[in-house]
Amino acid sequence: MARVLYAAFDVVPSPKGASTHVLAFVSGLVAAGHEVVLATPLAPGLPAEDVTAGAVHFRLGRGGSGNFLVRALAFGEAVDALAQRLGPFDVFHFRSLWPGLPLVLRGSARTVFEANSLAAVEMPFHYPALRGTATVDKLARLERWLLERSDAVVCVSTVSRAFLEARGARPGRVHLIPNGVDPELFAATSLPPRGDRVPLALYVGTLADWQGLGTLLDAMPAVLARVPLRLRIVGRGRQRQRKELLRRIRHLGLEGHVELAPAVPHAEVPALIADADVCVAPLSLDERNVVQGCCPLKVLEYLSCGRPLVASGLPVVRELARDGEALLVPPGAPDALAAALVRVLEDAELAARLGRRGAARVRHGFTWSQAQQRLCALYEALLPAPGTATGSVSPPAPE
Repeated sequence: MARVLYAAFDVVPSPKGASTHVLAFVSGLVAAGHEVVLATPLAPGLPAEDVTAGAVHFRLGRGGSGNFLVRALAFGEAVDALAQRLGPFDVFHFRSLWPGLPLVLRGSARTVFEANSLAAVEMPFHYPALRGTATVDKLARLERWLLERSDAVVCVSTVSRAFLEARGARPGRVHLIPNGVDPELFAATSLPPRGDRVPLALYVGTLADWQGLGTLLDAMPAVLARVPLRLRIVGRGRQRQRKELLRRIRHLGLEGHVELAPAVPHAEVPALIADADVCVAPLSLDERNVVQGCCPLKVLEYLSCGRPLVASGLPVVRELARDGEALLVPPGAPDALAAALVRVLEDAELAARLGRRGAARVRHGFTWSQAQQRLCALYEALLPAPGTATGSVSPPAPE
């Protein structure tokens, strides 16, 4: 069994899907007998050291808000110091450039890059002023270097796999491990009885621009012209994103129909879904979703709970739910989204059938148990025989 340093620049635990993913992978490695040290950022209210999912957990770097790049680089330096202090390790497993670059440069362990997202793609969405800048170009070069030199790259969709290979990852080293669900936590439940109750549509997730929430709000007037509906949006976002959504809600006259609620702990999400008549994932047609790719955890969790899903018919969604298991509509099309929501709300038989088929699909092919088995099989293939040394790498050549 291996000694593993798993480094993630994600707060753990937190309501974000990244935290759910980290916890699933760490617990799977620990259950397989690996000794895991988990490194994540400092966060208010969380101890600097504890045990999480069976792993010794260190929270490092600079906590709080402040400049993102300063915090990210400080986290990478702290992870590198931790590797020196607690090593040797057999595997360095990391989820981003920030800890990955110093760990690959260290060259003393096998390296696994869990490349669910790349900073060069996602940072311009969060910080629009970065678009087209030299900073993004430099991040892209560093991430290419990291992809080229990692012993294994893990991704969550076939779209992501093609993207990462185009960015420098060696095809034979890219391993597809989609997100999953815990089918006991996200158990299928019956749709709530309608009666005189106004039906509820639910979105759970971040308020990031790529989620398509503007399209969802733009669809609401057309829905309300046909059927009564409440929309509940639950998630965390930057102040800019929340303000824009609230402005749009006021502009469309939706104050009495739309609730914008803060994120909740992951264990509370199944109860939110159980209250819903239909769930939505209106992802946008943009570089993050179509070029980089993703594996929307919300889609799997909605489906696992037996809820009819209305979602953008992007390739990354079609990997998780096919026609007949969800209603898939063109991205960025409020009228099509509204028509699909009305169809589900007016046809109880269709809603129940979609819920059954979607739940069966997820439980057959998208559980965290299956993802953990794939990850452990990758580790078994990756780890050298006793006494076999790993090679070292050189840093990127100066510009």
